Amino acid sequence: MSRITAARVIVTSPGRNFVTLKIETAEGLHGVGDATLNGRELAVASYLTDHVIPCLIGRDAHRIEDIWQFLYKGAYWRGGPVGMTAIAAVDMALWDIKGKAAGLPVYQLLGGACRDGVTVYGHANGETIDDTIAEALKYKALGYKAIRLQTGVPGLPSTYGVSRDKMFYEPADNDLPTENVWSTPKYLNHIPNLFAAAREALGWDVHLLHDVHHRLTPIEAGRLGKDLEPYRLFWMEDATPAENQEAFRLIRQHTTTPLAVGEIFSNVWNCKDLIQNQLIDYIRATVLHAGGISHMRRIAALADLYQVRTGCHGATDLSPVTMAAALHFDMSIPNFGLQEYMRHTAETDEVFPHGYSFEDGYLHPGDAPGLGVDIDEARAALYPYRRSYLPVNRLEDGTMFNW
Repeated sequence: MSRITAARVIVTSPGRNFVTLKIETAEGLHGVGDATLNGRELAVASYLTDHVIPCLIGRDAHRIEDIWQFLYKGAYWRGGPVGMTAIAAVDMALWDIKGKAAGLPVYQLLGGACRDGVTVYGHANGETIDDTIAEALKYKALGYKAIRLQTGVPGLPSTYGVSRDKMFYEPADNDLPTENVWSTPKYLNHIPNLFAAAREALGWDVHLLHDVHHRLTPIEAGRLGKDLEPYRLFWMEDATPAENQEAFRLIRQHTTTPLAVGEIFSNVWNCKDLIQNQLIDYIRATVLHAGGISHMRRIAALADLYQVRTGCHGATDLSPVTMAAALHFDMSIPNFGLQEYMRHTAETDEVFPHGYSFEDGYLHPGDAPGLGVDIDEARAALYPYRRSYLPVNRLEDGTMFNW
């Protein structure tokens, strides 16, 4: 038995807000878990501090599955992004402790490595197509084998995925929500031009991806997918809101462009129909928002039955703790597809020292015991929480729309 003696939540903002759970045991070990929910950070911090941590003290840290079930089944009002993010933080921290106790990196406890490294993709974006291609060429030169392309849309003052700082995109940008303007017709007319230019400039030896960000109806998504077929995308992401999983059947009827979805999913039930009906090719749920490593392994196992691969979310709205946990998960499953990798700022890396490394288009979690990541609490204290919201979206006539 490894008794949990203490646990606390640490909120820090080295350029953006992060919520971290730290669990300590009687043997002097500690583990860390990410609990960041972008734009709703304090809700998870309160859920952990007021409702979860009191239930952890005195429990055996090695009983990861039992604690997971206790926190999930023991909450009558269960599921949802706040509760599942909190459970994920506990799960990550407990796997970190178990790895340290065993003297092994977590991926070894999950069955060992299924690959030598984790293929990752970077984000190239710009106000114009030429700007985006220039950024994509930089990523290719860095060794990336897969690149996501986003560009501004003529006639719109701002567009999702286009940032001022090209390496450290952070959409949560204001004390109160910024209101953006959207036009589906302008977008649909413009995006095929981006990928035509990209193939001409980048060639065919690099994977290209695109994020629609829930902006289209199913039939509009079918049209875009068909228009992009000549450019052989690795995937088209979040083509339409996925609350109605059946909507992806209509997209499937109109295009062979591979489909990816799920970064905002919180459990296996959100993606069950999509997977078992083979309506998607990549499931993008993450260890941060979908219940941790333990629950993501269930999702991956279900997906593997239907030849659906993983493509976990990995933007800067998760901390290096989640990136480390995701890499251990990615290394250990047979149906890994691709991992998103947005680099954190130097300030964030100093707050969260870690052992994972990038080389030639691949990330590796390293072989330090546990997750191989920690939090420097003294440095974290230098960056107090600051309220920051994601934008909202309106159509040109003022109608509220999906952001």
